[in-house]
Order: sequence, then structure tokens, then C-alpha cells
Amino acid sequence: MAKRSTSGLLFHGSDWNFSTLSRAYDAIETIALDEMGLDVYPNQLEIISSEQMLDAYSSVGMPLMYQHWSFGKRFIFEDHHYRKGHRGLAYEIVINSNPCITYLMEENTMAMQTLVTAHAAFGHNHFFKNNYLFRQWTDAGAILSYMDFAKKYISKCEERHGTDAVEAMLDSAHALMDQGVFRYRRPPRLSSEKVRERARERLEYEEQTYSDLWRTLPLASESPDSASAERDASERKKVLNLPEENLLYFLEKHSLILDPWQREILRIVRVIAQYFYPQRQTKVMNEGCATFVHYTIINRLFDQGKLSEGVMLELLKSHSNVVFQPDFDDPRFSGLNPYALGFAMMQDIERICTAPTAEDREWFPSFAGNGDPQGTLLDAWANHRDESFILQYLSPTLIRKFRLFQLSDRASNAYCEVSSIHNERGYAAVRSALARSYDVAARQPDVQVVDVDLLGDRRLRLRHNINDGILLEENSRDATLGHIRHLWGYDVSLTGVDSSTGATLYERSTAAT
Repeated sequence: MAKRSTSGLLFHGSDWNFSTLSRAYDAIETIALDEMGLDVYPNQLEIISSEQMLDAYSSVGMPLMYQHWSFGKRFIFEDHHYRKGHRGLAYEIVINSNPCITYLMEENTMAMQTLVTAHAAFGHNHFFKNNYLFRQWTDAGAILSYMDFAKKYISKCEERHGTDAVEAMLDSAHALMDQGVFRYRRPPRLSSEKVRERARERLEYEEQTYSDLWRTLPLASESPDSASAERDASERKKVLNLPEENLLYFLEKHSLILDPWQREILRIVRVIAQYFYPQRQTKVMNEGCATFVHYTIINRLFDQGKLSEGVMLELLKSHSNVVFQPDFDDPRFSGLNPYALGFAMMQDIERICTAPTAEDREWFPSFAGNGDPQGTLLDAWANHRDESFILQYLSPTLIRKFRLFQLSDRASNAYCEVSSIHNERGYAAVRSALARSYDVAARQPDVQVVDVDLLGDRRLRLRHNINDGILLEENSRDATLGHIRHLWGYDVSLTGVDSSTGATLYERSTAAT
């Protein structure tokens, strides 16, 4: 057997320096852009220590972040488990920004630096820039300047109003982050630096003296009948654009007790929650895209003689660990691994495009055998989220490979029923059920502001639209209502309504807590 030449290798051994990093980056970039047709933001690679990586974990991965006790609590938790050997650290963190910032851990070997550069700086980067959710719902060019503003603004608020007051606002805002996003209409773009500067000056030097809510209050001598009260309620809801799904937005705009600086803190938390919302909807696709990109690139580099066999073994071992999927009866099973499912689907699409079976042609007539796997993948990465991607691209072949089946779990039964398995009759049902499980809007409680009783005690009325009989956990529900009351200033009531029947299943009020 001929010995493999080492003259063209990008690097030798496990040690790295900035020269080898640059050489590897150039080789990766050539394959990513010229051969795979990726379209990426300019890259900014930064080397950080393990402690800095833990710190980035704790502050939701952002390079600029305000201070809050919860970040320190999470840092201690992650640091404890890391030092005890209970868990490892991510090899990289990538920021959806322009330029795209990728943090590489300095403890990585040169082989791992090569893999994570391909994974993050080109795989994730391409997905961030091209997927429709990120293009429509986030502003990669403005997020870093906005986070810099947020950090400085909250620090200034702590100096002026006290740490306890700011911390109380952040506690309440963080409790509502999941209910602080626009799900069905596009949020406004981040404002320019000039506009933000004017907003800061206005918040600091102007006092709010008027709320349009008070316009709808009747005179003391009025005694409105039921018909006029109903008209007033209808007009009030129209003016306030009710029902409103974004609780943080409603409280920011309409709370009667908040000072301008408190409203700005709510807006900061709301903007951050909205920024991360597309990532929650594309976990399988995003990680599948990045894993497919790094796998393709490292194999291409090996074929070109730029990686040694030893390096390739190290890379394949790490790759295999990332895409490992335990069986459902394995003690390590905690659900479907998004890396495993995403990568398998990307490879399966490539197979269907180049070597389809009769079954593939029946299920995927639009792209089976088209001979353009990369074009098909680029189109899928740009135009889908997890739910629609799985619903349209998960094949019977993969359903059999993962041995997927569907359980029917009814509260009225003392048992679970296997309603669909991986066979001809069950493929569509299994695929639909799996796709629904990745619908973030369906997994999150649907809680909306439905009315404000301005004619009486100004009680804020919320409604929880209950799907599939799934109720809120009582302790966290009551604690969250307390945070809403803190921001609203008056009593808050929550009514749980069955979405299918309209029946009221529970009522809860802060007046009773």
C-alpha cells in the first residue's frame, strides 16, 4: 500500500498557532464558497479560554450582556459540573451577527479548530444569513451595537435607581421572556444608533404625563348601561389591539405604573427574546446544516491530501459522538438528538437527489433524481423551519432507520397505545406527529391579554388557550402571575379556556394569591 504524502498537509500534530489557523481557514473557505456555494457573513474568529466559554454559556452566548444574578448562578452550576467531569464544554459558540463571531476554545486541538471553523464559521453562518426566519425576524447588522447599548443602559440604571430596583425589573421581565415574542407578525427592526440616542435622551429627561388608557374612563356621574359598556369594551380592545400575545410588549406600552427607564428595560429583554426566537424554531435544521457542512468539508480536505489519517480519525470520532442517537430504551435517551436527525436528513436528501429508489420517487417527485443535491439543500435551508422541513423532507427510509413510531396517550386511558409504526400505513402519521412536536408555538402556552377593566379596578385579564388538555404547572403559574402584577401595578386574572370546547377549566387571580 502506497504511503500517503504529508507534504501538502495543512498542519502536523495537535498544537496550533494563528498561522495554521489562517491556513486551515483559507482551505475551508475555498471549499465552502466555491464548491458548496455557501453564502456567509464576514467571519470574525476569537480564541477564548474554558472559563470564558463558561461565562459565554451563562450569559446566553452573547459577547456583550448586562449583569444579572441568574447568569452567575448558571456559571457556578456549569463550572461545578465541568470541573467534576460530569459534562464537557462546547468546542465553539457562534453569534448570529454581521460580522459573524465564532468563539474557538483555546484548549482545542488543531484538528478540532478545523472542524469547528467549518461547522460554525461556514455552516451556521450560512444558515443565519440565508434562512428566511433570520432574514425577516432578526437584524444581524444591528444586534451587537444594540447589546452594547443595553449593557451600558442597564448599568446606568443601576447607578441611578439602585441595583435592587433594576434586578426586580429584570427578574419579572425574564420570567416573561417566552411570552415576550411576536409569533405571527413581524416585529419592528432594531433602530439606528441615531434613533436610539434620541430614545435614550427622551427616556432620561422626559416624564410620562399622559396615558391614552385614561381617555376611556367614564365621568364619575356616568352610569353606563350594558349596551354602552359593551361598546366601550369593544372600542377599548380596538384601541389596545387586543388580544395581544406579546405580554412584554403590552406591559411596556400600556402599564400605568412604569417609569420610562423601566419600560426601556422591558424593551431590551423583549428584543433579546425575539432575537433568539428563530433559533428555537430551527434547531434541527441549523445543527443539521452545520454538521453536514463540516462533514463534507473535512472529507474533501482529506481527499485533497490536506489532512492526515490520524487527524481524520480524530475528526470522525468527534463527529460520531455529536450525531450519536441512543435508542428509546437506552438510559442515555432524552429525545431525538437534533444533530443526529438533522445530519441524517441532509445526507438522505443528498441520496434522494443522486440515487433515488422507487419509493423516493413516489414520495418526493419534485427533487428525487434531480442530480442537484447541493441546490436542493440550499433551497431547503433558506425556506423552512424545523416543522415544515420535517413534514416535507423526512423520508420513509429515515423513519425505518430511526425506528420511529407514534404513541397515543389519552388521559382517559390507563395505558399508552402505539397508534402508528414505521410501515406503509404509518409513515405519514409518524412524520406529521414528529413535525408537530417541533412547532414552538404549539409547545409554548398560548397566553394572551384579552381585556383591561378600565371601568372598575383596572384588572388585567389574561386567557390561557389550553390545547390537548395540558394545564400550566401551578407553582410556576402563580409565580409568573406575581411578576405580571409587579409590572402592571394592579390585579391580574388568568382564565384557562379549552381551545376545542370553549369551556373554562380554571380561573386564577393575583387578588387570591
